[in-house]
Amino acid sequence: MPMFYKSGSESYFSSKPPAIPSPGKNSFLGDVFTSDAPKEEQISSGFYRQEGGEALVYVYDYDEMKINLEVHGKFTISDETGATYVITPGDTLYFKKGCTITFKVEGTKDVPESEAYALNFFCGLRPADSA
Repeated sequence: MPMFYKSGSESYFSSKPPAIPSPGKNSFLGDVFTSDAPKEEQISSGFYRQEGGEALVYVYDYDEMKINLEVHGKFTISDETGATYVITPGDTLYFKKGCTITFKVEGTKDVPESEAYALNFFCGLRPADSA
């Protein structure tokens, strides 16, 4: 089969992805597709959601790219050099293997912390379900 398809109702875009280990229990990630290739060459893509509360610090052992789809509240990403970015919908990011990234979502005057989140689409050079 040359192409694979999942409608929006079947993807994690329409619901919260599975929880991943995080200090604040407020990080979620789910693969939608993984390429059919040898394990060391597999590419996985899906959705990552970070909710308000404690930051997620993640050390990448693979290359990954993200595009932000939605932000409710304030979403910041920083790396080990201290570079910090306020992320908005449409922003695209590239994380190189070996970097340490901090993902933080906070409430604002218009969005309470309990309702704050950021939703991102990702594509990474890793096997399925290895977040």
